[in-house]
Amino acid sequence: MYKDKKIIVVMPAYNAARTLQRTYHEVMDQGVVDLVIVVDDASQDETTNIARTLPNTKVFVHPSNRGYGANQKTCYKLALEEGGDIIIMVHPDYQYTPKLIPAMASLIGNGLYHCVLGSRILGGYALKGGMPVWKYAANRFLTLTANMLLGAKLSEYHTGYRAFSRQLLEKLPLEENSDDFVFDNQMLSQILWNGYTVAEVSCPTKYASDSSSINFRRSVKYGLSCLSTALIFRLSRMTLIKSRLFPDVF
Repeated sequence: MYKDKKIIVVMPAYNAARTLQRTYHEVMDQGVVDLVIVVDDASQDETTNIARTLPNTKVFVHPSNRGYGANQKTCYKLALEEGGDIIIMVHPDYQYTPKLIPAMASLIGNGLYHCVLGSRILGGYALKGGMPVWKYAANRFLTLTANMLLGAKLSEYHTGYRAFSRQLLEKLPLEENSDDFVFDNQMLSQILWNGYTVAEVSCPTKYASDSSSINFRRSVKYGLSCLSTALIFRLSRMTLIKSRLFPDVF
């Protein structure tokens, strides 16, 4: 709890057996998390069995692989059903340190922001943490383009470390978003569309052999989808088109 607000950490998991326990224990070591929700997107390893051994954890399993975006949709739906006031997404691959949870929760719990991102770019941690140079370059290009089209000034749009207020999650049309990786970008664009200010905290990160990552082909598809989302946002703002992602009334 933080100021009587229930904190739930959601973990969208896929083949995370090697890192799930380590991530979970560091999450709980922060002393503020009330519940962990693990949604296993039909993993082929022992992710589900390991998750079911963890205290204060609810486990949900997709019967078939539905995609990263669909996993998050389930995560947030379950977190709201469990009465979460502050919902924080932490990837179970231990790429992002859970030690930032209290700081991110306090920014929301004190009523300062409704969305907080853990940025790998602030402080120059991305390359130091092992992010491949081509991914770093793509991140910078996509972020620059998104800032211009969305009218924001974020350091990155592609971090998987995110905290949200209940009020914000209840407002977003998440079911209209993709079930694939571009869900993250669409969700963030919807937050900006609704006029919310997004906070960022500097986040050290590390890329290891057991960290989740998408290959080059899927990265290209993701990048093109992000550019498309930003363009749809701008055209919708100019009232040149209508999109279910960005409804007229917010």
